[in-house]
Amino acid sequence: MAIDGSKFKAVNTRDKKFTRAKMDRRLAQIEESVARYLSQLETADRQEPSEALAAKTTHLKEKLAKLASELQRLKAIEKEMLATPDQQISLTDPDSRSMATSGRGSGLVGYNVQIAVDTEHHLIVTHEVTNTGSDRSQLAKMGLQAKDVFRADHLDVVADRGYFNGREILACEQAEIRVTLPKPMTSGAKSEGRFGKQDFVYLPKADVYRCPAGEALAYRYTNEDEGKMLRRYWTAACPHCPLKSQCTTAPERRITRWEHEHVLEAVQQRLDRNPHAMRQRRETAEHPFATLKMRMGATHFLMKRLPKVATEMALHVLAYNLTRVLNIVGVQQLLTAMRT
Repeated sequence: MAIDGSKFKAVNTRDKKFTRAKMDRRLAQIEESVARYLSQLETADRQEPSEALAAKTTHLKEKLAKLASELQRLKAIEKEMLATPDQQISLTDPDSRSMATSGRGSGLVGYNVQIAVDTEHHLIVTHEVTNTGSDRSQLAKMGLQAKDVFRADHLDVVADRGYFNGREILACEQAEIRVTLPKPMTSGAKSEGRFGKQDFVYLPKADVYRCPAGEALAYRYTNEDEGKMLRRYWTAACPHCPLKSQCTTAPERRITRWEHEHVLEAVQQRLDRNPHAMRQRRETAEHPFATLKMRMGATHFLMKRLPKVATEMALHVLAYNLTRVLNIVGVQQLLTAMRT
């Protein structure tokens, strides 16, 4: 199975979507406009009265009245927005959310659709419409749903780096779902040209890490952080190490190991053994999304609220799967299977 997510537009334009940052910008723009119009009125008061000046003054007062009305409207919306859990509000479709897309600095107001697709026939095995912008908490849920559909004892799943989450991967492993996906490179040390954690080799028998200089980082203590049990490793040899400048700016380099780190290491090993897995994922999961969006058109969803949007997507998935089955087995075989 290939698991992927994609953002679909909701029936809600950006102008009718408010987040805390957007509200602050809009209020600041109104205050700036009010100050500019008041300044123009003061300038007009110092000029000789004329018919043209009177018309201009009336026009400025009308603009100020509109801004006052808009300010009152935005304040009411801001009060509702701040009362929501994620401090954002959509006026047309209240369930839709602002979501970032792959383009830098781009985004849309919509839903995040999750699908699990079989790699042989590109059929959508299961799907779900969510209003959570991130894929990071979706892996185990989609994997378990796909496993239930197949009634399988185990399942092999490929996903992209957006799904990398230790707890989700562990839940998959415990459900006999073998996951292959790359780990995001988020190391600050690596980005600054120093050794990353991946440059340290864990030796399970000795329970130590071997650093690039060949020193052993021994286990020191275990602590809990955000519900995770983390083991800490370091060595006293760091201050005199010739590679220290390439490793850390601290007195010594410390390595953290999650108690279930071996599960994440197994994921990386599977990816190393099958480097084409990500290409297979892309060719499998992105094809259904492209077809669905092409058929739905530029506006994507037509319904409002999550239950109705989910029903709309279910119909699109059904139509997509029927088309795939027709292409795979033909009309006669499909009709025979449906009758039996």
